[in-house]
Amino acid sequence: MPIIEIIGLIAATCTTLAFVPQVFKAWKYKSTQDISLTMYLVLLAGLLLWLVYGIHHNSLAIILANTVTGVLVLLMLALKFRHK
Repeated sequence: MPIIEIIGLIAATCTTLAFVPQVFKAWKYKSTQDISLTMYLVLLAGLLLWLVYGIHHNSLAIILANTVTGVLVLLMLALKFRHK
């Protein structure tokens, strides 16, 4: 595996893990009042586009990061709608 792909995987891990504390906090406290619905919807659109881009370029880092982050964003959106 080329070093640049390893760097991409490390970067993907860092940016994806950044969402975990927010999802955990929303889950634990059942509160998403201060979470912007618009921001998460736009973010989800961007993640889906990045996923298409990653698939086109066959980039494991881009595919994994955007898939996992997309799942976290979907979970946050589900919590947002559930705990209105």
